Amino acid sequence: MSGYSSVGQSAVYEDGDQRNLKKSEVPGRPRYEEGVEHSHLPNDSKDQRSIANRLGNEERKLSRKEYEDPETRAAKKDPTLPATLHGNEPSKGAKVDAELQAEEEEYLKKKGK
Repeated sequence: MSGYSSVGQSAVYEDGDQRNLKKSEVPGRPRYEEGVEHSHLPNDSKDQRSIANRLGNEERKLSRKEYEDPETRAAKKDPTLPATLHGNEPSKGAKVDAELQAEEEEYLKKKGK
């Protein structure tokens, strides 16, 4: 019984249980990744972007909206056109949209606009 202490055997304790880690060895949370895409909302009132940066962002948005491929422009004129251009039958929704568009144009012509 010479190997026993008042709290238990010395073999119960391991080296790592009783020592303190250095600050460099302490596991920390992962670093915040800077520059994550979509981390800033354009309408955020607490964002510290300058007025010039906000204006530039809006101008870029407008320039992107102006560019449309020919198929998108054609779809605005006739909803069934993209399907027929690809050799397919237009969907039921496209046919309904075309009918509604024709009715609205007829209504506007009657109204004189």
